[in-house]
Amino acid sequence: MAKKTYVLDTNVYLTDASSIFKFGNNDILLPFKVLEEIDKHKKRQDAVGRNARMIIRTLDELRAKGSLSKGVRISKGKGLVFARHQDMSLLPEEFDRQDPDNIIISSALYENNNNGRRKVVVVTRDINMRIKCDALGIASEDYEIDQVLREDESLYSGMMQHLVDDQVIDLFYSGDDIYINEDEAKINPNQFVMLISSNNDKKTAIGKFINYSQPLQKITNYKDVWGIKARNKEQSFALDLLMDSNIPVVSLVGAAGTGKTLCAIAAGLEQTLETGSSKAAAYKRLIVSRPIQPMGKDLGYLPGTIEEKMDPWLAPILDNLEFLMGSKKTLDMYVDDGIIEIEALTYIRGRSIANAFIIIDESQQLTQHEIKTILTRIGENTKIVLTGDVEQIDNVYVDEHSNGLTYVIEKFKSYDLSGHVKMEKGERSKVATLAAKVL
Repeated sequence: MAKKTYVLDTNVYLTDASSIFKFGNNDILLPFKVLEEIDKHKKRQDAVGRNARMIIRTLDELRAKGSLSKGVRISKGKGLVFARHQDMSLLPEEFDRQDPDNIIISSALYENNNNGRRKVVVVTRDINMRIKCDALGIASEDYEIDQVLREDESLYSGMMQHLVDDQVIDLFYSGDDIYINEDEAKINPNQFVMLISSNNDKKTAIGKFINYSQPLQKITNYKDVWGIKARNKEQSFALDLLMDSNIPVVSLVGAAGTGKTLCAIAAGLEQTLETGSSKAAAYKRLIVSRPIQPMGKDLGYLPGTIEEKMDPWLAPILDNLEFLMGSKKTLDMYVDDGIIEIEALTYIRGRSIANAFIIIDESQQLTQHEIKTILTRIGENTKIVLTGDVEQIDNVYVDEHSNGLTYVIEKFKSYDLSGHVKMEKGERSKVATLAAKVL
């Protein structure tokens, strides 16, 4: 296969600092503009800043081995990386000469015109930039190495359908043990299974699969979880997982109004606060958080104390907590006692958290590195719940196939420590449900 020259956009380096090593024996062209853009991000205290610092260190190590202007071998079996200036005269007149994307494209154009028969490929996560390249006759592609799902794959739902004989459903309802053989269906631990009669598709039963050596379990029907009752089967699935102490990692995905955050907070309150019953609280504190987008940056631009700075970001969480607690006064009492903690996700990193029920809302905004950092903070007797909507992402460095929430769902689904539910039915209001569906 003929060697190629790849021109990596800035967003590729900031998404994956090791990207330079992932193009085999092909060469990497490093436009000066990319270096300038990377430098602007190096002081950020998030994953983007971390990646910026890492790639700068990598390039400095390569520079020590030779001249980047002439090309330096990336590593054994890899191609060369070389820095090149841009030639703006090659751009069409209507192209903005100050636009960073256009400047990077000009470097690719120069290389394409002066590199003989070597194919030049621009790699960028920016769709518009790929369109520009196509219009100018330059090959381009997306950077997909970090994606856990292909474009044609659907996110794991946490539920499946399984055809059985009529009598199997009857036996399940009568309390008999029903087993599913491995050769019948591929099922993940803690996955919900809808048994459907092969003779009558209206005859169904729903159970939770643990493993092939245990019978299918009936779903626990929680009629009151801190005043909340499931309104549909998906919420029933969610509460079953949330209240199960044997499942320390739970993920809930759904559009606005499906009840994922409300169910999570209600389950957290139910298992954290002692209500006077003889049953002791399962966890010592409830920690509720969400990313500040971009994570670790924007608080400083808001006036006031740390608490006042966080209020706009944490308002959705506070609304749910006040609704469930009955009043802000009651909520404040538990916050003052340290039983309920509401904080920006930035301040969770670096901690080791034990004996807690943790809810991370809007987890789809996190990168894979950030979600790993959080999960590695989890101590003994701690349950973590990740909620989010993978179709509502504001972080430009992730998408629905590569974000941290999708990453955890797909990587954890085959382990018995985790459970997942995709929530589709809206319950907030008819207007909210319609808006989420058609807008």
